[in-house]
Amino acid sequence: MEDDVEIEMSPLCQKLTDSGKTVRVDIYRGEEKRWILEVVDAGGTSTVWEDLFTTDAEALKEVKATIRDEGIDVLIGLSK
Repeated sequence: MEDDVEIEMSPLCQKLTDSGKTVRVDIYRGEEKRWILEVVDAGGTSTVWEDLFTTDAEALKEVKATIRDEGIDVLIGLSK
């Protein structure tokens, strides 16, 4: 039995910058038909949304709204 899951990356994956800070936005799906939203900061800290999205465009809209409404700092981990 094979455990490898084929991951489909969205063409909407990109880097977003706000207040001089940048995060990488990864939107992908595996066996599920729905899209997963993950944001990775410069230190490699990952934030994954619990909710899945019907389209990759909805996922991108969600992360942009989060940055607009709450600021990019909510997506950046603190490492010391």
